[in-house]
Amino acid sequence: MTPVYQAQRQSQSHYFSVRGRQYHVRTWGEPKPHEAPWVMLHGWMDVGASFQFVVDELKGEPFVVAPDWRGFGLTQDEHHDHFTFPDYLCDLDCLLDHLQAQSDHTHFNLIGHSMGGNVATLYAGLRGERIHKLVNLEGFGLPPSHPAMAPERLRRWMKDVKSVGEGALALKTYASVQEVAQRLIKTNARLPLDKALWLAEHWAQPLALGRWSILGSAAHKVVSAHLYQVDEVLSILRCITAPTLCVHTQERALFKKWGAMYTFEDYLQRMSAIEGVQHLEIAHASHMLHHDQPRMLASMLTQFLSDPSTCAMEMTA
Repeated sequence: MTPVYQAQRQSQSHYFSVRGRQYHVRTWGEPKPHEAPWVMLHGWMDVGASFQFVVDELKGEPFVVAPDWRGFGLTQDEHHDHFTFPDYLCDLDCLLDHLQAQSDHTHFNLIGHSMGGNVATLYAGLRGERIHKLVNLEGFGLPPSHPAMAPERLRRWMKDVKSVGEGALALKTYASVQEVAQRLIKTNARLPLDKALWLAEHWAQPLALGRWSILGSAAHKVVSAHLYQVDEVLSILRCITAPTLCVHTQERALFKKWGAMYTFEDYLQRMSAIEGVQHLEIAHASHMLHHDQPRMLASMLTQFLSDPSTCAMEMTA
């Protein structure tokens, strides 16, 4: 039987009251004077514990904070039939208020993956006075939309919301934690079984009769009622003043899915709205680069976030 991955740095769980719900926040280490906390933001259908493998590879043991977004992980939200993106921004603002009150830190390093990368990037443009440095891990945004898409989008949104209420969008359950681990490996073939087993226990929970359920609300599957407005995003990106590093992989699986609707070159052009933005690429990694290359990513993060004399352009993958 394959042993489960053994975490090198143990985390602690905390709960903060944020906008009417108990937000679960995982931390590693303790706040350090004159060192901005590292706030790691997970992606869609993921959890804060997902950053454990990167945290285990970090040198110097920075203070790391990783919340579970509303309706994910241990931040339960069973009363909503849909979620809106601006809520993540406001939730993050409230969470940083809590961290500031507890540690007296006024500046934070934001590291976001995928959806979390999009939240972190927009937040850095909206509340730049709070951000020391920003790292976007494969947070590409979405293909551009146009007004003619609005009628069909709203029709689909209404259909999806009703489907949640009827149970038609319920998340699949699994027979065992081993089956959950195999589901994770199916999504990312590079994920070793020991790490998949460790993640499975944080990504899902046991139910009655021995089955396991993903720790995520089915309402996250509801399409957004609002079209993605590139012009609005660019206006926010131009407001970012923090040093910014974007990390992506060579595989670019999402761009293969989007095709001509949204290319990697389009993404680079979009991110050029951030003055001085730097880009790094990691080989032999999927979209879940923090699972596939945690040591490489940890090295990049440490160099960019911790060394004031480091220029991201000098780093190589």
